[in-house]
Amino acid sequence: MASPTLLIPTFKLKPFISIKAKATSAAQTTSLPSQQQPLRRHFLSHASATTTTTLSLAGLPPVTPAFAASDEEYVKEAADVINKVRSTVNMDKNNPNVASAVAELREMSNSWVAKYRREKAFLGRVSFRDIYSALNAVSGHYISFRPTTPILAKRKARILEVMCEEDRHISDAGLDSSRKPDFFS
Repeated sequence: MASPTLLIPTFKLKPFISIKAKATSAAQTTSLPSQQQPLRRHFLSHASATTTTTLSLAGLPPVTPAFAASDEEYVKEAADVINKVRSTVNMDKNNPNVASAVAELREMSNSWVAKYRREKAFLGRVSFRDIYSALNAVSGHYISFRPTTPILAKRKARILEVMCEEDRHISDAGLDSSRKPDFFS
C-alpha cells in the first residue's frame, strides 16, 4: 500500500535568495576561456599535423578540399542532364524502361545538383538556376506520382522549353552570367 505522503502533494516554497553582484574593475577580471584558447589551438595544430603525417606515411594522399569544376566540365554535364531530362520526359508511359529511366534521371540530377550547388561560381548562373528549377519540377512529379504517370502537358511543355533554351545558351556561349533569370518570368 502506498504511503500517504505520495498521495497528497505538499508544496513548500523556498525563500528567494537575492544575490548581489560585486563591482569589479576591468583589471581584476580574468577570462578563463581566453587562457584555455592557446591550449586548444596547440592541441588542434598537433592533432592535424599528426593526422597528415600518418596519412603520408601510410602511402595515402593527404585529404584536399574539393575544387570547383571547370567551365567545360559544367557545360558538358549540364548538356548531359538536359538530354536525359528530354529523353525521360518524352518517354511513353507504356514503355517498359520508363521506371529505370526515371531512376537514372533522379540519380544523375541529384549528383549534378550536389556537385554544383556548393560552388558559388556556378550557383549564381542563370542556367544553373533554371535547370535546377526544372529538375525540381520533374523530380517532384515523379516522387509525388508513379514514374509511369505522365507529366501534365502544360508542365511538360514548360520543362522542355526551359531545357531547349538552356541547351542553346550553354552550347552557344558556355558562360551565361550576363543573362537575366527567365524561368519564372
